[in-house]
Amino acid sequence: MKLVRNLLFLFFALSLVSCSGGGKKPTFGKDANFEEAARINVQLASGYIRRGNYEVAKGKLEKALEADDEYVPAYTTMAVLMDIIGETTEAENYYLDALDIDPRNPELRNNYGTFLCKHDKVEDAIEQFNHAIKNQFYENPQNSHANLGYCLMKAKNPDYKKAEKHLRQALKVNPNMTTALIAMGELGLKTRRYLMTRAYMQRYHALTKPSAESLWFQIQAEKALGDQKHFLKLSRQLLKQFPESPEAEKLMKYSHK
Repeated sequence: MKLVRNLLFLFFALSLVSCSGGGKKPTFGKDANFEEAARINVQLASGYIRRGNYEVAKGKLEKALEADDEYVPAYTTMAVLMDIIGETTEAENYYLDALDIDPRNPELRNNYGTFLCKHDKVEDAIEQFNHAIKNQFYENPQNSHANLGYCLMKAKNPDYKKAEKHLRQALKVNPNMTTALIAMGELGLKTRRYLMTRAYMQRYHALTKPSAESLWFQIQAEKALGDQKHFLKLSRQLLKQFPESPEAEKLMKYSHK
């Protein structure tokens, strides 16, 4: 489920340096300059990761950990990097190290759950998301509700009812959460509620630029609803804006059915 993986990672990547609060043990007697050095190195590493310069990013994160071996964002950002380069075991170890330092951090639980879900460890991921959601001090529970919804959709035996419950909860907190909107659109397709897909994709397209995936979802809904006008309009848009996309290839096959 390509879309789910992409959406899950989005929340995850946006919070590379957001796991420093929520229960970290106080570092009495530690020079504040060491923590500042770690923070700066993590920020630099995050920039290098976004630019695809992974070797330099790794060096900066190693320096961050040398400066402050209890600075949680250094562990979580290193976990992201290890995951990107395919070192999943190392990535998980960094998450576990971070949890040893800061087990009550809900954002960390959310990010670790995201990682687990991405790698098909659905039950373990659900446990982490629930940890985050149950934390009364979590400032962004909608993120974990949305990620949990995606994960339930992604499972080998998907639970669409529970997935919808959590996605709706995320949208209750933030009606403009585009990742939850597009997931609800996909959920409509999977449960053959095509009007639902249309409605959520229209909301999504009103908030942000269409993607190949979002257009493809609505195209399928319009086809199922028998709306030839909107089917053709959206199909032309997909082929014009994303001609090399996998969705465009699917459309060409789909149109000849």
